[in-house]
Amino acid sequence: MANYQTISPESLQARIHEVLLVDVRGTGETARGIIKGAKLIPLHLVPMNVHEFKSAKDVVIYCHSGARSAQACQFLAGQGISNLFNLEGGVMYWAGAGLPLVAPD
Repeated sequence: MANYQTISPESLQARIHEVLLVDVRGTGETARGIIKGAKLIPLHLVPMNVHEFKSAKDVVIYCHSGARSAQACQFLAGQGISNLFNLEGGVMYWAGAGLPLVAPD
């Protein structure tokens, strides 16, 4: 059973300024565009950066399709983090909904 929730691209867009947004894709993927304001923490580095996910805000994690971000959510939930959301469909659904991607900093 998942200890996190999913969030649709449209719901995320409405809450974008009130969440901690984390992209768990690799650098080759993020070079093609990220959701504005996202922190970049590749999936394989999540275990070493658990402290980055401890936030008073809700934490929304995303990847390309939602599979790797679901793994990250499951792992982080096991570390006691409870305010987790997985972006439904990842950047594929985000871009498919006509929402913008920007170049990473």
